[in-house]
Amino acid sequence: MLAGLKRLMKGESNVNIIGRSKVWALVSLAVIGVSAIGLFGRGLKLSLEFEGGTAFVAPVEEAVTVAEIEEGLDRFDLGTPHVQLSTSATGDRDLRVRAERIADTDTLEAVQAELARLVGLSDPEEINITDVGPSWGQQVSSKALRGLIVFLVLVSLYISLRFEWKMAIGALAALFHDLIATAGVYTLVGLEVSPATVIALLTLMGFSLYDTVVVFDKVRENAELLAAGGKTSYSEMVNRSVNQVMVRSINTSLSSVLPVAGLLFVGVYLFKADTLKDLSLAMFIGALVSTYSSIFVASPILAWLKEREPKYQAIRARGAGGVRLEPAAAAAGPAPSSAPSATPEAEPARPHMGPRNRTGTRPPARGRQSRGGKRRRR
Repeated sequence: MLAGLKRLMKGESNVNIIGRSKVWALVSLAVIGVSAIGLFGRGLKLSLEFEGGTAFVAPVEEAVTVAEIEEGLDRFDLGTPHVQLSTSATGDRDLRVRAERIADTDTLEAVQAELARLVGLSDPEEINITDVGPSWGQQVSSKALRGLIVFLVLVSLYISLRFEWKMAIGALAALFHDLIATAGVYTLVGLEVSPATVIALLTLMGFSLYDTVVVFDKVRENAELLAAGGKTSYSEMVNRSVNQVMVRSINTSLSSVLPVAGLLFVGVYLFKADTLKDLSLAMFIGALVSTYSSIFVASPILAWLKEREPKYQAIRARGAGGVRLEPAAAAAGPAPSSAPSATPEAEPARPHMGPRNRTGTRPPARGRQSRGGKRRRR
């Protein structure tokens, strides 16, 4: 395990990410499916700035329950007001009441006085009132949607000009994956979507884009080597590129997640700074999801699109053909042939008997004969 961690830190790991793209696709589909159930089932809970209405915030001086407050507000015909009691780490209690917009001034003052009586305040002016009209909420919603569309268009143009349009498709798929996953968490947790949430979503989309650009920049660098060699498939090259920059993406995400985690868990859940909840939670979720999507969503989509090009199909066919045909040929042995061979059969080897003369006879051996014999003359 330590050896694998060292290789990862050096960018020398060999995790088969692209080869397991079906596994990552199933994980992403499961996340999107759960998020879709929350979005279409429970729906997004929009804040006062988007929907409009009247909100009351008051410090609680006496012991009171949510049921007592709802019972005290029944006579004002406010519909179904949302009542929330919260306690900070220091022990201070706050009351938050959100209802439909109260246009009548007399009714507004009466509700304010009743809430002051219920929480034990002597002065009703200590209750903070926020009143947002429906037209203002529609303006905020339209501006948020317009900003999101403009951001996506600029991202598409940037990646298409810097890299290519197929990389832009992978980056946009990762962005939508992050948006849907974050929105699904909001619906499942039951948090309100406020303007701070929209700002956090735009910020996390920047995180996702940064991680994706880091990966794609390495892919483009290695693609030039692939074009020069032509022996490695595009998917293998993308897998190698992702392994080389994986530690950089992880370190970047950690440096972003740790401060946001401190802001979320210490500031919100310990000191009850509810105004930071929307911003910190969206950034915390987005930083984690964007790291996953840049590696396990954008990269496999890019490899799948590029492998459909004829050039890379030919490279893959050459590599696959070499692997399949060579063992088959070796196992089958030489192919039988009915035609006579054009190559003459080799003569059997004969023992070497020394050089021959022109007549074909072997010259007599020189030197001495047996003992007692005479020396021949030439």
